[in-house]
Amino acid sequence: MASVTIRAVKKNFGDVSILHGVDIDIRDGSFTVLVGPSGCGKSTLLRMIAGLEEINGGEIRIGERRVNDLPPKERDIAMVFQNYALYPHMTVRDNMAFALALARMDKKTIDAKVGRAAEILALAPLLERYPRQLSGGQRQRVAMGRAIVRDPQVFLFDEPLSNLDAKLRVAMRSEIKELHQRLGTTSIYVTHDQIEAMTMGDKIVVMRDGRIEQTGSPLELYDHPANQFVAGFIGSPSMNFLPGTLRRQGGEARVELADGTQLAAPLHAGGSDGQAVVYGTRPEHLMLAESGGIPSRVVVMEPTGMDTFVACRHEGAELSAVFRERHDFAPGSTIRLQPDLERAHLFDAGTGQRLV
Repeated sequence: MASVTIRAVKKNFGDVSILHGVDIDIRDGSFTVLVGPSGCGKSTLLRMIAGLEEINGGEIRIGERRVNDLPPKERDIAMVFQNYALYPHMTVRDNMAFALALARMDKKTIDAKVGRAAEILALAPLLERYPRQLSGGQRQRVAMGRAIVRDPQVFLFDEPLSNLDAKLRVAMRSEIKELHQRLGTTSIYVTHDQIEAMTMGDKIVVMRDGRIEQTGSPLELYDHPANQFVAGFIGSPSMNFLPGTLRRQGGEARVELADGTQLAAPLHAGGSDGQAVVYGTRPEHLMLAESGGIPSRVVVMEPTGMDTFVACRHEGAELSAVFRERHDFAPGSTIRLQPDLERAHLFDAGTGQRLV
């Protein structure tokens, strides 16, 4: 196992800059998730760690070794791809053993390593099958098994679950997390799915346009987003945003929305009187109120059994609310939503930075 250190890493494709000096410290044995929208540079960064893309600036270290100029086979990493990349003419056993055979290991060692990986991944009954005879989830486990047998210092996962159906993705998330807990190998996982990031990672790195927006634990990012982008990207349903103006008078702070609605400012929020702001509140942090709050017109009701999702509008702005109680609001009716001031957020309308 080894730590991974990324310092001021840059990547260009011709005249187009993809990564603009990225810094990340990944501790030994951790499970770090790189997450962000398509095109943010997360997969490019993973391929640079693997040695599949050239580094145009900065430095990458795996353990104590600087790996900028090392070929992939000398970096002691194993990568699991989105499309499994299994050899169709080989059995599961041969697919898992292929890299070891190339390294000219003896048959006894190969059989022991393949047997151990097959046991960990519940693949022992499938070793003589071919990829075409396997389900999507089984193929993904074979791809992971092929990585495990190499006993690398670092596992790299490039959106490995994106080709699976929703139910299987949930199951495979648990399998990969359990696998990491058993092996303890440093893992770097790329996804655009923030639910995967929240449920799997010890540490999440949120990226946008080749830059890091915020790094932290899942709950740190959820409870204390650094800016409006992170607040909107992390969490499902996503955070509600209402533009307004901050009013401070006599030690009290309020946010005045465009229609004149007055909301008490979030506790401990910064900002100056007259500043253009965006009020942020998560759907589950909205409560029903008899008076005051945000008057909202009900658009859609979605009871899920466990809770009730309500889509609303306030003066053209979309709002979502999630209640643990069961409600039956008529579409078109008006309800009043009161934010939890201890969990609400305030962002600068210009920069998007959180005001604290």
